[in-house]
Amino acid sequence: MSEKCDRRFFDYNGALELDWGHAYGPREVTPGDCQLEVKLSTSNKISESDVLEKLKAVQDPDLHRDIVSLGFVQNIKICIPAVSFDIELTTPACPVKDRLKAEAEAAVKQLSTVDEVHINMTSRVRETPTAGGQKLPGIKNIIAVASGKGGVGKSTVAANLAVALARTQAVVGLCDADVYGPSQPTMFGVTGQPHADGERRLIPIEAHGVRLMSMGFLTTKDTPVIWRGPMATKLIQQFMAGVAWGELDYLIVDLPPGTGDVQLTLTQTVPLTGAVIVTTPQEVAREIAQKGLRMFQQVQVPVFGVIENMSYFQCPHCQERTYIFSEGGGQRICSELGLPFMGGIPIDPDVVAAGDEGEPIVMRKPDSTVSQAYMEIAKRMAAAISVVNFESSSSMRPKEIVEEKGAFRIVWSDGHESEYPFDYLRNNCPCALCVDEWTGKRKFITLLLPPDFRPQGLEQVGNYAIQIPWSDGHSTGLYSFRRLRELCPCAACKGA
Repeated sequence: MSEKCDRRFFDYNGALELDWGHAYGPREVTPGDCQLEVKLSTSNKISESDVLEKLKAVQDPDLHRDIVSLGFVQNIKICIPAVSFDIELTTPACPVKDRLKAEAEAAVKQLSTVDEVHINMTSRVRETPTAGGQKLPGIKNIIAVASGKGGVGKSTVAANLAVALARTQAVVGLCDADVYGPSQPTMFGVTGQPHADGERRLIPIEAHGVRLMSMGFLTTKDTPVIWRGPMATKLIQQFMAGVAWGELDYLIVDLPPGTGDVQLTLTQTVPLTGAVIVTTPQEVAREIAQKGLRMFQQVQVPVFGVIENMSYFQCPHCQERTYIFSEGGGQRICSELGLPFMGGIPIDPDVVAAGDEGEPIVMRKPDSTVSQAYMEIAKRMAAAISVVNFESSSSMRPKEIVEEKGAFRIVWSDGHESEYPFDYLRNNCPCALCVDEWTGKRKFITLLLPPDFRPQGLEQVGNYAIQIPWSDGHSTGLYSFRRLRELCPCAACKGA
């Protein structure tokens, strides 16, 4: 009886090495020809903890923690010289997905016995934590797309953001809450009326990978909606709770322009994850957009940032940019209010044609400049949603906040007490005016504040942060509960 054997066989966990004593590789031998040696080898052995230790060097730039402590790393398998594992992100639209994958691969390859690293990038969208109020079953995040005035292209932005998120494999719905001027049926090329399920809930109509509901499905094109405020607000409540949305990662709500009954009803009916404000560059649009933005701040809804539509026109022949509606209005809002600038969207005639013909530009021409701008903005918005949900999920919450002489004293839910001098908090303001949003570094050295420097109030924002207007006129910083706990200046926390 004979068999084939290689010179060496390795148990790929690095624990066992078999040497059959052949110097010339595979050949026909009998077992009696071989001298079997069993050697226990520990030099090649690595453990799961070794892999995790290396991966702790990989930081999520938005959540500011390593991917191991965030629970992203899963299903580690070791088969020396190869290691494989999953990285489960908080959104399929993560803007730093490729960066995290590359850094994780490089980190694990630092282990001397690892030559191959196989990473499976997955995602699971987290839902908005709620401290009360009516939660819509199955809907993880609700995002309002708003503007202070009409004519800025808000509905076009909402439609293309929804399609952009859906293209990342997220499950997306779009609620056309612009009761008096519904335009989403036209933009998605959808006609007909929705059916009802067994519970008498409306079933959304799906198009281009997005589940849709609109007043436009319930009326004819030639029928004007002449409703008083209470009727419009009742419809919004119906669109939220009376529609069988199913499981959604994101529900985009296209709000009517302004700051009226519909906007207020939405904030009171469901727990909004946050809002984005759409504006155009000119001064009049900028001033009105600020009012809409402050409305969300007053009702404690986080504002993710500002989107500037119709930023410029780029000549398709010479590529020269022309700023038809002035330049930089959206960025000025962000600078004044300390908000992130989500991005600018250029003017493109194809956007108009695509919307009129029922196919959003992100679907029709995904490689175009304007479509790429929408994709980048959608990714930034998804990242901002993940940050808000991460901060809101913190178990560390203030039980009591008391203003004392020169400081705030916070009693935390775990009984710990922290005292924050006013100047210390001001010098650690996390807003975009004080901290570079790309590098995370502060933009200035320590401020020398007057002796009478003090807060002029304190407001809670959502269920994750507080906002403090200061006597020096600065009022744009949101101090998340998690960040506040990290800033605790006591000796026990600083030594931790």
